[in-house]
Parts: sequence; C-alpha cells; structure tokens
Amino acid sequence: MSRAGRHRGGAIRLDTWLLRHLQVALASLGHLTRAPFSTLMTAAVIGIALALPTGLSLLLGNLQQLSGHWDGAASISLFLTEKSTLEKADRLAGRLRARDDIARVRLIDRDQALDEFRTLSGFSGAIDALDNNPLPNLLVVEPTPLHSTPEAASALLDELQALDDVEFAQIDLQWVRRFHGITEIAQRTVLILGGLLGLAVLLVVGNTIRLEIENRRAEIEITKLIGGTNAFIRRPFLYSGLWYGLLGGLIAWLLVSLSLFLLESPVSQLAGLYESQFGLSGMGPGAFLLLLAGSALLGLLGSWIAVGRHLSAIEPT
Repeated sequence: MSRAGRHRGGAIRLDTWLLRHLQVALASLGHLTRAPFSTLMTAAVIGIALALPTGLSLLLGNLQQLSGHWDGAASISLFLTEKSTLEKADRLAGRLRARDDIARVRLIDRDQALDEFRTLSGFSGAIDALDNNPLPNLLVVEPTPLHSTPEAASALLDELQALDDVEFAQIDLQWVRRFHGITEIAQRTVLILGGLLGLAVLLVVGNTIRLEIENRRAEIEITKLIGGTNAFIRRPFLYSGLWYGLLGGLIAWLLVSLSLFLLESPVSQLAGLYESQFGLSGMGPGAFLLLLAGSALLGLLGSWIAVGRHLSAIEPT
C-alpha cells in the first residue's frame, strides 16, 4: 500500500474512533437526562463539595488583595536626608519605580507632611511657632507581591537603607510576618479542605457509577456474551462520570458566583466607610476553566476506580 493510502486509512480510523467516542458521550448524556432528578442531586452534591474550597480560595485571594490597600502592609518608609531636595527625592522615586521588585513609590514632601501633621495632631499653634520645617522628605515604597514576604522585604529594606540620600528606612516586619503566617495557615487549610472534599467527590461519583453498574448488570452480561470487551463496556460509564464532574463544576461555579454577588454590596459599603474603592474579585476565565477541568477529572477518576473494581466481577453465567 502506498504512503498516501496508508495516510487515508489512518485518517479514516481516527475519524471512526472519534465518531464512536462522540456517540458514546452523547448516549451517556442522554442516559443521565432520562433520570434528571437523581442526576441533578448527584451533581449538586459534587457542586457543593467543590464550591466550598473554591469559594474559600477566592476569599483568601481577595483578602490578600485587600492587604495591598492597607497602609503599612509590607510598605517601606524611606526618610531622606535634610540635604535631599524635592528634586532629588523625585529623581530617586523615578529610579525606584523602574525596579522590578517595587510596585509603587509615593513621594510625600516635607511641606505636605507638615500640613498633614498640623491637621491631624491638633498642635497647629505649636507647629506655627517653629522656625523651620523639621520633617524630611519621605518616600513610601510598596514592594511587588513576590517581594512582600518577610525575608524579601527585609533584604529590600537593607538595600534601600544603603542609598546615599536615605537617612533612615523603616518597615513593620512584625506585622508582615504575622500577616504572612496567617495567610499561609489559611492556604494550607484550603488545600487540606480541598483534598478532603475532592476525596468526597471521588466517593460520590464512584458510588453512583457502582449503582449504575449493578442496575445494568444483565445488560453487561449479555454484552460480554456476544463478545463485548471490558474497554467497550467501560466507556459509557467513564463518560457518565465525566458528565457528573462537569455538571458539578458548573453548579460549583454558580454557587460561588451567587455567593460573591450577595457579598458584593455589603463589602462595598464597608469599604466606603474606610474611603476605599475595594471590591470583591470574582472568578476569571482561567479559574473557571480550571474548576471545570478539575471537576471533570475527579468525575472521570471516580468512575474509573468504580468501573475497574466492579466491572471485572461481572461475568456471564
């Protein structure tokens, strides 16, 4: 056979293989739709199990995002020397903004700082009696998230302290360490909870597929009698687990989106009381696709385990 003939033959076999899988996938979906209540109940259990770690992970991400709006959250204050003029301070701020490890730099000149202190302290009379402004120019440096850890922030602090125009550099490392310790505990808690609930999804799908195998025991025996292989019999059950996982992922996404929608208004009102523009961030397209892929994989894996365990025990008598 020529190379072109072999190529056409391979393409035909591939098309046939894809067509058969598509037929089985649609047939499995049709089988699930014939029992909509039980299918919805199983998918809802999967969705609730997946929604909890997903929602907690989103809330943790919003909490970390909110920490960037708090004054002093991993920010470094650079008190410049008395000889450092406003022009020098502005040039230094420009050089710092060009660094990859610094997200933002805010310049507070000495006159602005004195006016703010006069307004907030209540000692305007004593301040007006001063001969000159004792406050230095100040740069507030906010590192990028990757450089906001206690170790990275401490190294950046030492590096900025060595600059010529910097008299003194300060950061509240104790607060940074506490915050990162809390978020690390929260992240590990979400991972543990996600692992346990993922195991629960495997058990739910596996038990559901096991019941389907038992209900279709006679059909499986007849299929084996006429020469059907285990791979052929296994295929519709695997697609059923895949559909359960996808439906559960969609329900989880709906539950998380609804929860964020209900929380959005009170969170915005609370942020407004603190003169903040903070708003909850929802699930982006990447996270949505990751949720669907993870739920589908859990459904497929749970089905594979159940089929592999129970299908081989069914033999025609």
